[in-house]
Amino acid sequence: MNTTNRIDGSQTEALGRRYGPDAAPAAGPWNAHIDLLLSHRSIRGFRPDPLPDGTLETLVAAAQSAATSSSLQTWSVVAVTDPAAKAALAGVASHQKHIEQCPLFLVWLADLSRHRRLGAEERADLPVTAYLETFLVAAIDAALAAQNAVTAAESLGLSTVYIGALRNDPIKVKELLGLPDGAFAVFGLCVGHASADAADNIKPRLPQAAVLHHETYGSTNERALRAGYDATMSAFSRRNGMGDETWTARVIKRMGGIAAMSGRHKLVEVLKAMGFELR
Repeated sequence: MNTTNRIDGSQTEALGRRYGPDAAPAAGPWNAHIDLLLSHRSIRGFRPDPLPDGTLETLVAAAQSAATSSSLQTWSVVAVTDPAAKAALAGVASHQKHIEQCPLFLVWLADLSRHRRLGAEERADLPVTAYLETFLVAAIDAALAAQNAVTAAESLGLSTVYIGALRNDPIKVKELLGLPDGAFAVFGLCVGHASADAADNIKPRLPQAAVLHHETYGSTNERALRAGYDATMSAFSRRNGMGDETWTARVIKRMGGIAAMSGRHKLVEVLKAMGFELR
């Protein structure tokens, strides 16, 4: 794929949408792939139209092409298309309607069960599977794989939204999907064609100066950067009928009380009950 340093309308527009016109970073190398990445948005409304034959396999091939720590490949994915099963999973995830609407719901797993079976079959002790580091590797592997699948889906004209609320009740998800000990649903992913009424506006992100540090970490201008971003997000919220919510208010609402975790504050205990020792 050709890369260019030419600043064109597409690049300027894409950067402006992602950061807001007043916070767009300097233009640099650009191509169609980067343009696709910057156009990402979460969609929460889907048509029931089936996906083209082979779509699932293509998405999994893209997922398996992501980086994986030491080639351990410590993730799996469960494809769910049965309406009753999707309804049950939606019940776990605060009844988010898009889980039932989408034709394909993918549940991404941090999966150490395969490696434990390997050890048992080969009569090899694998003590490393019991450690927090290994669970973290598995969760990261699943996230990297899923994001590759998202990019592939969007390149095919499909829409997606991640569903972290499956972690509200991991034991129930385990029961519904028949997961073995050592397999944990990190998140779900809706895949399908966006409905005509689904909001598809690109949500601005923090300015790069708030997240990009050079040589050492610094937060000297963070307050001013946050104020500017709050203004951008407030305008975005008003344009999209979301009141006047700022990013600061969203963070405080989401992280200012344990109730907002919807039971996920007990995750360590749940993981241990699911066969993860987390030493």
